[in-house]
Amino acid sequence: MATCPPYPPHPSGPVPGPAGGRPRHAHWWQKRWVRYGAPAMLLALSGLVILALVRQQTGTEGFLVGLGLAVLPVPLLIAAFRWLDRVEPGPWRNLLFAFAWGACAAALVAIVANSFATQWIETATADPTRADTLGATVIAPIVEESAKGSAVLLLFLFRRRDFTGIVDGVVLAGVTATGFAFTENILYLGTAFGTDQLTGGRGIASVTAATFFVRIIMSPFAHPLFTVCTGIGFGAAAALAGDRRRVRRVLLPVSGLLLAMSLHALWNGSSTFGTYGFLAVYAAFMVPAFGLLTWMVIWTRQRELRTVREELPAYAAAGWLTPAEPFALGSMRARRLAREHARHHLGKPAGRAVAQYEAYATSLAFLRHRGRRGRAGADFVVRERELLGELWARREVAQPALDHAARRTAPPVPVVAPPWPVYGVYGRPATPVPHGPATPYPAYNPYRT
Repeated sequence: MATCPPYPPHPSGPVPGPAGGRPRHAHWWQKRWVRYGAPAMLLALSGLVILALVRQQTGTEGFLVGLGLAVLPVPLLIAAFRWLDRVEPGPWRNLLFAFAWGACAAALVAIVANSFATQWIETATADPTRADTLGATVIAPIVEESAKGSAVLLLFLFRRRDFTGIVDGVVLAGVTATGFAFTENILYLGTAFGTDQLTGGRGIASVTAATFFVRIIMSPFAHPLFTVCTGIGFGAAAALAGDRRRVRRVLLPVSGLLLAMSLHALWNGSSTFGTYGFLAVYAAFMVPAFGLLTWMVIWTRQRELRTVREELPAYAAAGWLTPAEPFALGSMRARRLAREHARHHLGKPAGRAVAQYEAYATSLAFLRHRGRRGRAGADFVVRERELLGELWARREVAQPALDHAARRTAPPVPVVAPPWPVYGVYGRPATPVPHGPATPYPAYNPYRT
């Protein structure tokens, strides 16, 4: 097992920040405009193609109706995943890439591949009903989960500094699936609206209302739930970085992808289980699975906060942090109070600086935790110095705000009356004080003046 490097001593002078810029003699594919421009162009082209395909199938009016209805659950789902990612929030560019990949690239691959496979099965079997069933229960889960999982794989390979654990995998996979479901819902709702226009469906009995109820009200989390299984597999593999058992690190993402395909196939096949098949699968499998995954992700987030509280006190002892900071950084309430305090007294830039300080401190705690477990990478020391430099550059704004938040959220110290008699003036016994339960007393505050 690798040995974790010692804690760096307190700085005696200026601390260098992260090395910025690109290499002086970088290859053309390493240039910034290539690394960011090429994926952006690919996603934009995919978006234009998928827009044309969906509009062709739904018509202009159906597309607008589907777009207006499909966008409703998107802010709620994105907000939920950002809430899960509050301990160590990842950069917005990763989330934008994940959503765009799901909405454009993955949706385009799914539409083309599913249509081609269904037509091929129909030609081979001369049975349209069987072709639709096989396409929905076999082809669609494999194609769609592979297409959505590709975004998680790309971020896992090329954004490893931002991809360190299960929560990161869950958030990126969930945002990717949210984008995919957004495009798919436009297609389904727009098609349903076109059907109602032809048949004269109105009110609650319309196909549009039924589709909206099933896809937007009852199961907006269906696609995120499937792909989150893939994200958990990649997140577990990321948490095992440095583990010599590479087979396990490969099997975890594959197992997560297979589980996602299985749940997706079960969901799509529920319509073939009879009149109440959909409701049975929804109640017996989907809701419990959603609850289990939600509990697991929240438990993982609490474990991350505990890691912050356990790893940062050594940096406080070395002089990099104040004694109160590990407690404040390990509490979501204290973090929020620190940001609000800085924003109220110093303005919005100070609030952003405190938020960045909290994120860098959390990354530092996770880095040291991996190092103590023998999973420190070759760039451990360089990365640690970079994070310490980022903290040191923001300490004048962040540390007073975090100390204030620590004082606001510190638990009271219980004081118990002594069991021996207490004497008053001139040795006379004082009024007896019952030896009862502890009473709250304000904690000692070395910062209060």
